[in-house]
Amino acid sequence: MARQVKRAFRYRFHPTDGQAAELSRVFGCVRLVCNKALKERTRAWYGEQRRISYVQSSAALTQWKKTRELAFLTEVSSVPLQQALRHLQAAFGPLDICWFVSLLCEDTVTPAPATTNAVGLDAGITFLVTLSTGEKIANPKHERRDRTRPAKAQRELSRKAKGSANREKPRRRVAKVHARIADRRRDFLHKLSTRLVRENQTAVIDRWFPSSKLCGACGAVHDRDVNAARNILAAGLAASACGDGVRPQRESSRTGRSSVKQEPRRATAGISRP
Repeated sequence: MARQVKRAFRYRFHPTDGQAAELSRVFGCVRLVCNKALKERTRAWYGEQRRISYVQSSAALTQWKKTRELAFLTEVSSVPLQQALRHLQAAFGPLDICWFVSLLCEDTVTPAPATTNAVGLDAGITFLVTLSTGEKIANPKHERRDRTRPAKAQRELSRKAKGSANREKPRRRVAKVHARIADRRRDFLHKLSTRLVRENQTAVIDRWFPSSKLCGACGAVHDRDVNAARNILAAGLAASACGDGVRPQRESSRTGRSSVKQEPRRATAGISRP
């Protein structure tokens, strides 16, 4: 059955030079008002044991705008200034400012088709992950595809003197290259995890689960990674049924307890989709 939920979206915003300047001016005014209001509240409390309300801060803001020193506050919208008084929001940092637009809206979510599929995942080096179905997902290696860009930008940065104006441009270029690599890696992982969750009811993951090419069921020799994923799946399902962890526990050997059927309790190995 479809249900109404609140969904948040965040988008990277690339303003023009004029827009960036206007936003910086607005947030600069917000920072000033926030800090000035906080200073007044602190002084009133520690000096006079008196609380300053929002109404009093708002009235003070009106007076600030009338002074010669702070008359520029009238040149920006009053909405963000009032929000600064309401929340005393933290100031934006002066370095590497990234603009984002956040939206909150109501959306109708339709449940995905029911499935009983289960999959084991073996994280590796040659391949990013191998599934118990036999599928191998290659590592996109985003940093290798863009290796020349960060190397070149880093060399340019290393030749600039620290603290100099000429160092700022290559420093930002290096930051942008690494941010692009991180964004591509995050996008790939989000798409992969979403696909696995939609296709399977249970997913079992273990990076260091002991395995080999020899199949424990039939004795045949299989692909090591695929066999590991299948063993991980089998161990995860068994642990989910018995209530044990996937890895052998030292405590079990000392107490003599084995992985036999126990009273149902929360599984510790599987990641089940609701």
